[in-house]
Amino acid sequence: MRESLTHLEAFKAMRCFLEKYYEQTSSDDIGSLLGEMQILEAHRRADPAAWEDWTNCIKKIISRDS
Repeated sequence: MRESLTHLEAFKAMRCFLEKYYEQTSSDDIGSLLGEMQILEAHRRADPAAWEDWTNCIKKIISRDS
């Protein structure tokens, strides 16, 4: 098993985690977030701003670990 993920793989993993949480809670807030995080055909995102927020978070975490 690989030790690291691509940005897209990590995004999909986070979405999977939130889907599990939504199944347990039926939270409207999580449901809304999942809608914004949908990955459409050709790896397009339903809400490009959510992807931008995601990549900004990655940059923030990487800069902390350096």
